[in-house]
Amino acid sequence: MYRITKKYALNNTTEFMSVEAPLIAEKAKPGQFIILRIDEVGERIPLTISSTNTETGEVSVVFQRVGATTERLAALSEGDYLLNFVGPLGKPTPLEGYKNVAVIGGGLGCAIALPQAVYLHKKGVRVELIAGFRTKELVILEDEMKSSCEDLILMTDDGSYGEKGLVTAALERRINEGAGYDLVLAVGPAIMMKYVSLTTKKYGIKTIVSLNPIMIDGTGMCGSCRVTVGGKVKFACVDGPDFDGHEVDFDELIRRNSAYRAEEAVKLREWNCNLLKMKPGEDN
Repeated sequence: MYRITKKYALNNTTEFMSVEAPLIAEKAKPGQFIILRIDEVGERIPLTISSTNTETGEVSVVFQRVGATTERLAALSEGDYLLNFVGPLGKPTPLEGYKNVAVIGGGLGCAIALPQAVYLHKKGVRVELIAGFRTKELVILEDEMKSSCEDLILMTDDGSYGEKGLVTAALERRINEGAGYDLVLAVGPAIMMKYVSLTTKKYGIKTIVSLNPIMIDGTGMCGSCRVTVGGKVKFACVDGPDFDGHEVDFDELIRRNSAYRAEEAVKLREWNCNLLKMKPGEDN
């Protein structure tokens, strides 16, 4: 059992949670993830590690409430326990040998990209961070991002905060201004990572993306997380989750990620119906 030590909302859809898992905290590196299960009847879900604290043995994750399991997870409190919390899984992001890096996050992806930015910044690498959100109310971890880069460019789709527009617009502008990136890291929705990769490909800039396919066991045995990279089948849980963005078949990834939308909607409706049936003070 794994105790939840901290938990709070970052905005109206996104939650921060720290879990007591000292062995994972000791070994985890930027880019790796965990798979958790709330209880015996819960499904397994992967969450990228947002930060670790080796002194307290805590591992932090950030997640959005998008389905039945993440709604159940959001309903837990500090002091509650998770049945399973397995990791670190996947390969760490290859971050050595770079001098000037653009780290790009889209929405929740900002929490996933933050450990890479922190690591590079501490190593003396020049880091520019471009963070994109739909609107001001969804901005998360702004102070943490500011402290892990030389320059933070905040973009919102509606212009309610920072600059109006997409992260690709800011990226291309900085490239044309002579930013001189030797690496671009992109984490966020697949469609965002696709267009970041198309942008950097024009300029021959190495680009690493963190893929988020459907995942179950985290060991490469189930095959659910298969992606096509450079014309070859890869398994994101063991071969990734980071890959060369110029070689990823993003269209296939987007199609596969939407395969179970109908079933996910049914489970979410069932969860909401159960909530309505519960008496005050009960938990599920």
